[in-house]
Amino acid sequence: MKKFVLPFFLFSLILSTGFMYAGSPSGSVSAAQKEVIVESLLNGLSSGNMGLMVSSAQFLAEYKSVRSVIPLMQMLHESENEESRIAAALALVKIGDSRGVFAVRQAAHFDESEQVRDMCMKFYCAYLCGKTDQ
Repeated sequence: MKKFVLPFFLFSLILSTGFMYAGSPSGSVSAAQKEVIVESLLNGLSSGNMGLMVSSAQFLAEYKSVRSVIPLMQMLHESENEESRIAAALALVKIGDSRGVFAVRQAAHFDESEQVRDMCMKFYCAYLCGKTDQ
């Protein structure tokens, strides 16, 4: 049963991202509104609720929030949950900040979970190929 949870989660994460974002959300809100949204999403990262953490990471990636790089790196390094670490890695690569991309590259080699290492390697390779916006 556990073998199917992560692939299903990743499939639903990717599918929901595609349907929810036909375009970038950053152009549809003012700078002040974006700051309030980003602050709320940063609070979601530290909530302890896995679903909220993963959703917040996903939205922060869509907003390309550079302010979220350090909290996402912390989530990548310290979360006990594989799904949270994978979501953080994907968000970091989508944001494209060099600190976050380096953290994903390191996780691809040194994370304790084989699944997280594999996904980080795929995200890093996609980043190198310039396919992170898809």
